[in-house]
Amino acid sequence: MSDQAVAEYRIEDLAHHSGATVRTIRAYQDRGLLPKPERRGRSNVYRDTHLARLRQIADLLDRGYTLASIKELLEAWDAGRGLGGVLGLVAEVHGPWTDEEAARISREELNARFGGRPDDEAVDEACELGVLERIPGRPDQFLVPSPQELAVAAELYAAGVPLSAITGHLRELRGQVEHIASRFLEFTTEHVFARYLGQVPPTDTDAAEAATMVRRLRPLAQQTVDAELARAMRLFATRHLQRHLGAGGPPPSGPAPVALPAGTVRAVQDLVGADHVAEFVRAATERELQARTMNDLARRAEPGR
Repeated sequence: MSDQAVAEYRIEDLAHHSGATVRTIRAYQDRGLLPKPERRGRSNVYRDTHLARLRQIADLLDRGYTLASIKELLEAWDAGRGLGGVLGLVAEVHGPWTDEEAARISREELNARFGGRPDDEAVDEACELGVLERIPGRPDQFLVPSPQELAVAAELYAAGVPLSAITGHLRELRGQVEHIASRFLEFTTEHVFARYLGQVPPTDTDAAEAATMVRRLRPLAQQTVDAELARAMRLFATRHLQRHLGAGGPPPSGPAPVALPAGTVRAVQDLVGADHVAEFVRAATERELQARTMNDLARRAEPGR
């Protein structure tokens, strides 16, 4: 790099300062993501604008954007449309969705909270699930993204739940929660964010307004889930307790449901169609009851009875 007021880089220097490889830099140039360098004799000369662009691309890649979508954003920037609102929206969506702050825990503290014995397999699984994160160069330290989640696991373990059951439950729960998050996002996109995201990439103003809306709506998903989970837990915990206490709760009202064999249901569907299964079963049951009543009456009328 030269000592001029405006920094200049050879491609090797640019790779060193940006963290990208020479091959990656050339690939970005070929795809139009990076402006062409100045040709000076037999060498290409890059400037701070190239370094800034490489860092911008790396940041967007870390946030999960594809090279194709990054190219659209950068083209909008180069066309003078601005990226302030768009990058603000990116930062808002990518930012923390909870007020909980990450913490650190030592391996010694971790062992103490979970039985006092080292369990490398359990630690590996916790890292795979993201409950713990390894800290480079510190094998005795872990980052805990959600101390509350780790505290719940410790309480369950202290109550006698095996670690394998806890991690299995977390995997199942995570899949269900991710479905809820996906549905909430689809719902808000359809009814709220569609008006801001009609143009790709969105205008700077629309992106800034969408970022503001993300801040407003961010807590709603958790508040809704908290309220519905509380309602469901009260309902099912009460039923569960009544079932286990037997007479301790009110007897169930109405007839108990009867499960028909799957083969019987398929046979009825083939006969009368799926929409008429319940009606057919009801009619067949009534006819059977009537037949049994008539047979009983006939037996009573026989001589000698």
